[in-house]
Amino acid sequence: MLTSTRQARILDSLRSDGEVRVEDLADQLGVSASTIRRDLNALSAEGLLKRVRGGGNIEPDRIPFSDVSRQQQPEKLRIARRAAELVSDGDVILVDIGTTTALFARELRGRRITVITSSLAVIDELRSDDGVELIVLGGVVRNNYNSMVGTLTEQALAQIRATTCFLGTSGIRPDGTIADTTGMEVPIKRAMIASSVRSVVLADASKFPGVGLLNVCGPEQLWGVVTNEGADEATLDVFRSNDIEVMTA
Repeated sequence: MLTSTRQARILDSLRSDGEVRVEDLADQLGVSASTIRRDLNALSAEGLLKRVRGGGNIEPDRIPFSDVSRQQQPEKLRIARRAAELVSDGDVILVDIGTTTALFARELRGRRITVITSSLAVIDELRSDDGVELIVLGGVVRNNYNSMVGTLTEQALAQIRATTCFLGTSGIRPDGTIADTTGMEVPIKRAMIASSVRSVVLADASKFPGVGLLNVCGPEQLWGVVTNEGADEATLDVFRSNDIEVMTA
């Protein structure tokens, strides 16, 4: 079996089950465990899965939001503060789900702006602020990652025209593709991009390549990227070659 065919089969298993084990894949595909490990390492390097002991998975959002929020917290805070500098009084902005976007929302307190979001964490940060006009997108609550999803959210976004969309992401591939791990979140992110004059991704260095099998958008649909030192320079050069503003916090 060709390497590309075998790796495609591995990805099919991931899409179906969310995780795979080395021994199971070796039995299914009729190859050695060492061959499977090399495949998993290669797919991990491309940002297509998260390598874990004994196998791999594509669902880091099973980790509670509170636990994720503690990872790379200083870096995320610097990114949030740098991103807040892009917001001017009077702006109408869309804020995606995520731990970095929640910190970003905190930096917006007291601003005379309109914030539209499907993130419960962003709502918690801004709900008591008299300066911010907060608009909440309806939908089905996804408790695991403090967000609202579904057709109601997408329909609401179709009626909006925002100054800027601030996106979170599960990973950024070497070609600049923005990726996600959760199918129900992808249409929301795409609708946010379509409803905004410009789109900015907030991503700490660990998101290069991060994880994610699902394409959200290509670099050509972005205006800017805010990250921190240590992000993969080759990927950042892809953004720069597409005239995307790269900001390091």
